[in-house]
Amino acid sequence: MKKLLLGNHAVARGCYEAGVKVATAYPGTPSTEITEAIAKYDEIYCEWAPNEKVALEVAIGASIYGRRAICSMKHVGLNVAADPLFTVSYTGVNAGLLIAVADDPGMHSSQNEQDTRNIAKAAKVPVLEPADSQECIDFVKIGFEISEKFDTPVILRLTTRVAHSQSVVEEGNREEIVFEYKKDIQKYVMMPAMARVRHEFVEKRLRDLKEFAETLKINKIDTGTKEIAFIASGIAYQYIKEAYPDAWVLKLGMVWPLPEKMIKDFCSKFDKVYIVEELDPFLEENIKALGINNIVGKEIFKLTGEYSPSFIKKSIENREIDIPYKVNQALAPRFPVLCPGCPHRGIFYVLGKLKDIIITGDIGCYTLGALSPFNAMDTCVCMGASVGMAHGISNASDKKQKVVAVIGDSTFIHSGITGVIDAVYNGSDILVLILDNSTTGMTGHQDHPSTGYTIKGEQAYKLDLATLCKILGCSVVEEINPYNINENLEKIKKLIDVPGVKVAIARAPCRLHRRYKFAVSKRYIDSQKCKNCKMCLNLGCPAISIKERVFINENLCLGCGMCETICKFGAILTQKG
Repeated sequence: MKKLLLGNHAVARGCYEAGVKVATAYPGTPSTEITEAIAKYDEIYCEWAPNEKVALEVAIGASIYGRRAICSMKHVGLNVAADPLFTVSYTGVNAGLLIAVADDPGMHSSQNEQDTRNIAKAAKVPVLEPADSQECIDFVKIGFEISEKFDTPVILRLTTRVAHSQSVVEEGNREEIVFEYKKDIQKYVMMPAMARVRHEFVEKRLRDLKEFAETLKINKIDTGTKEIAFIASGIAYQYIKEAYPDAWVLKLGMVWPLPEKMIKDFCSKFDKVYIVEELDPFLEENIKALGINNIVGKEIFKLTGEYSPSFIKKSIENREIDIPYKVNQALAPRFPVLCPGCPHRGIFYVLGKLKDIIITGDIGCYTLGALSPFNAMDTCVCMGASVGMAHGISNASDKKQKVVAVIGDSTFIHSGITGVIDAVYNGSDILVLILDNSTTGMTGHQDHPSTGYTIKGEQAYKLDLATLCKILGCSVVEEINPYNINENLEKIKKLIDVPGVKVAIARAPCRLHRRYKFAVSKRYIDSQKCKNCKMCLNLGCPAISIKERVFINENLCLGCGMCETICKFGAILTQKG
């Protein structure tokens, strides 16, 4: 049956048809929907893990036991999972192990543009890169076959445009795959003596994979009618086919290791071959290393951001593709803001009023606290870094610098806990603010260990963050209501001055979460009382706007009441009825 499927959903479908038994992940855009879609198949055990490292370790265990497994993450998540990745390359697999990694060219929702192909090369594991949803299904199946044939984990590399675009697929049936588990410490216990032997195996495997790539059908040549030639993979292939439908294209489905003979033969037929790839010159550098010199790459194509058919055309011919539906009128800029009623808003409003403090931030929707009107964040590096960086700043300061680390509940579980352990153990003096909105908000309301629900919506053990922080040895652990702005201003001031590692848990569910129901008491502005001081605009709430005077858009207001709290003239009131 034919269907229109999102790339991520097609990966999930491929897993179902390939007989996957275990699927693990930590949510991260643009990969999140893969595991959410897999969770709808009852035949597959599925989970949100605390972080990507744990997720991959769970998948490795399932693979060694003899069941096909997939672990999904975004590109920066692969950094967290690098430790098990590099060693499972040595141990190899029993049943197939697929690692789906979604890169984010253009950084639509990421802090960097790293290229997963580089990590895969360093780990000496093969990489497949689909270009549409049907290939997402097909490459999942091929990936498991390669994994089992060559005793290797396989990376399925997606990019945002493939993960989040839709195309037609043909669905198939599920095939159950089971391998017998056999104890084998020479293969699976990576002590130095065993690892030395397995390293030799890895190098031979890489040589075998290179030979295999020469005949692998997903590496193919599109014949052209014009004397212009390209080498590409993934979404770049689609851009080329739109910009140059009559071109010769060597489309690489396996981007590592490369089919060297195939590439040499293809390039020998043309005076010039363009290599089109987003992000790093991975294909270009590895093809040049083969002694091929008639290729053109990053000297005309940019290293940063996403490509497009027009960009490719302009880079080669200095002219763009004619687009009949192009809009000439410039759109008004739309700046990112916290949602109406967001509990984080009150905390950042308070932090913005505190002087002479450094605020280390973290990865989540609350990172928006760095922007106007709050300007209440100084750093944001990676998941969990806020706590460690706060500890570092505190100990680097000779003047008792006051430092506040801000981190979300899901991020705290992901990698903030060890930072607190370090800070307590080493006698730090910092305040850790855990913004607990009872979900993983930034990626679309996924559950985690302190929500009390699994990925399938089933009730589970609910981790108590306050109890955990007390056990870790924090000097003070206090829960606060983020909507109580005036009260929290005084509380946070006092907590900062208490010696040791203090934790304040600002607990209030995300007001947009489907699980939580709120009595919405919308606010309005009494024009007779309003002095038009614009103080309420400092909340940065999308429901509060200004034309000639400040007003509240009742279609956006979620009735959190923070604006009423900060109005000094009593001009913001609750609607009746």
